[in-house]
Amino acid sequence: MKKTAVIAASVLFFVFVNVFLYTSVTRRLGNNYSGISQTKMVDVARYLPFEDTSDLARTGSSMHFSKEDDLPVLDGAAALVPVYASVIDSVYPEGSVTYEGGSFSDDNQYGENFAEDSVMQYQNTIRGFDALLDGSVDLFFTAHPSEKQMETAKEKGIDIELVPIGLEAFVFFVNKNNPVDSLTVDEIRGIYRGKITNWKEVGGADRSINPLLRIKNSGSQTMMEKFMENDMLKSRSIFAIFGASIGYSFRYYLSGMVANDNVRMLSVNGIYPDAENIRNSRYPLTAAFYAACRKDNTNPNVPKLVDWLLSKEGQKLIEECGYVAINPI
Repeated sequence: MKKTAVIAASVLFFVFVNVFLYTSVTRRLGNNYSGISQTKMVDVARYLPFEDTSDLARTGSSMHFSKEDDLPVLDGAAALVPVYASVIDSVYPEGSVTYEGGSFSDDNQYGENFAEDSVMQYQNTIRGFDALLDGSVDLFFTAHPSEKQMETAKEKGIDIELVPIGLEAFVFFVNKNNPVDSLTVDEIRGIYRGKITNWKEVGGADRSINPLLRIKNSGSQTMMEKFMENDMLKSRSIFAIFGASIGYSFRYYLSGMVANDNVRMLSVNGIYPDAENIRNSRYPLTAAFYAACRKDNTNPNVPKLVDWLLSKEGQKLIEECGYVAINPI
C-alpha cells in the first residue's frame, strides 16, 4: 500500500512538472513570434559561375578576361555573393572557378570550399577582409568595413580603397505574426539600448522584446553599431528567449537569398525598404556597398573590373542581382 502511494505521488509530481513547463515555457515560446532569426548559411552552390542552374544575373558584358590575363581573385560578404559570382560569370573565362564544397567544421566554418587557384572564394566578411589584407584576394565585395578592420589595415601599413558600386537597405525584421509593422529610428534605438523592453510600448502585444545581436565585425553588426552610434546592448538578458524577436540584416540577403515566409521587414519612420525607396533615398537606412582593394595592388585588371562595375553594363548587372544601382542606367 505504501509503495502504491509513493508511485502515485511520483506520477502526480511528474504530471505537475510537465504542466508547469508547458504553461510557463512551451506555450509562451510557441506564441512569442520568435524562432525566426536563426541565421541561415548561404548555399554558395546556388551561385556558382558557369552553371546553367545557378541563380545569377546574366545581362551580358562587352569586356571579357581570357585565361592568359592576370585574373583578380574575388571574395565578399555573404549578402553580396550573387554580385561577385555574377561578375565572374559575365567577365571571366570558364574553368577559372573550382568549387570543392565541404561540410561545416572548425576549419571550414561556412561549409564552402574553393580551390586555392580559384578566382572565386567565399570566406565571408571577417575572414575575407583578412584575405584582402594578406593579398590572397584582390577585390572584396562588402558593406563598409568596421573601424577595427580599418585600424588593422592601417597598423599593417595597408591603404584600402573603397569604391561604392551599389545601394542596399539596412533592415529590421520580425515574425510575420507580430502586429508591429513600423518603428521609428528612436524606437529602434530605444529597444537596442534597453530602454524599450515590451512590444506594447511601440503599439504591439504585451510581450517582452528579444533584441537579436550579430557577430562582431560582420557587415550587419558593423552597420548596426554605426546606426546605434556605438551605444547599444552588448548582450541579451537570459530571459530574452521568452520574448518576441527583432533582428537586423540587409534587405536582399533577407528577402532574396535566405527568403523566409515567416519573416516580415519593418518600415522605418513609416518608409518601407523597397527598391524605389532605396533609389530615391526615402528609406532612412539606405547604405552603399563597396568593391574594396589594396591601393598597392599592381594587377591592372583590378581597376578595369572596378570601372566596368560602375559602367552601365556593370550597374545593370547589380540591378538584376536584386540590388540597386548607384549610378543611373
